[in-house]
Amino acid sequence: MTFLVTGATGNVGRHIVEQLVAAGAPTRALTRNPAKANLPAEAEVIAGDLTRTDTLAAAFEGVTAAHFINFGGDNYELLSNGQEIVDLALKAGVKRVTLLGAWDNGSLEDAVDASTLQWTRVGPGEFMSNALGWAEAIRTTGVVEEPFPDGHSPMSHEADIAAVAVKALLEEGHHGKTIQVAGPSAVSLRDKIRIIGEAIGKDIKLVELTPEQTREREAANGISQELIDFKINVFGSLPTEPYPLEGAAEFEKFTGKKPRDFKQWAAENADAFR
Repeated sequence: MTFLVTGATGNVGRHIVEQLVAAGAPTRALTRNPAKANLPAEAEVIAGDLTRTDTLAAAFEGVTAAHFINFGGDNYELLSNGQEIVDLALKAGVKRVTLLGAWDNGSLEDAVDASTLQWTRVGPGEFMSNALGWAEAIRTTGVVEEPFPDGHSPMSHEADIAAVAVKALLEEGHHGKTIQVAGPSAVSLRDKIRIIGEAIGKDIKLVELTPEQTREREAANGISQELIDFKINVFGSLPTEPYPLEGAAEFEKFTGKKPRDFKQWAAENADAFR
């Protein structure tokens, strides 16, 4: 049984590859640039672009279970070729898939739902690895500029997200389930900055942006208007007080493990901010 991981060099996909390999599962990793993949030697690394179905035939050959992401390209755009990907997977003999969504649903979700594939969705909160977007600013200026500093976000460690996907891929009996993943508590932007500062022994200044300033910055960085609207709407509506997270209990029930918290993530990734 060969397992295909799409998005294999992403923050979550890399952990999925590592955990499948650690479990002794034959693993094939899809990436646009195998030479820069830096994945475990036990994994078969294969070239392909998820946004171009014509590059994927070799990746699906002999695969019976696959991990899908619903976005691709440099700007994380939703896939428009979801039906083509599902058709190719079914033709190759894929039986079971996990699906990690992005900032919105797309054609891949619809195609998977309408197919005969046994699917399990992984429903994370905000990726803890999103904080790496501040790494350069923290290293060079010690200043982070963001809106909504008091909004408490449900955060998910990428290794926990991967653990859910790997369990659902390796085991039968999870068809039709959506498994939520969250850390033990919601974390505000102020707390994220403080925790990173503690991990690296440095005071980090937080400058609050207005939504308008945020829109201008994101647009200048080439972010799509749809994604900008999504981020403003989501982060602008977060509670300003801590609240219980169903995803933490759901993750523990599904995996039998306690979810990792942001303090652990910051310690693991401290070198990126130094």
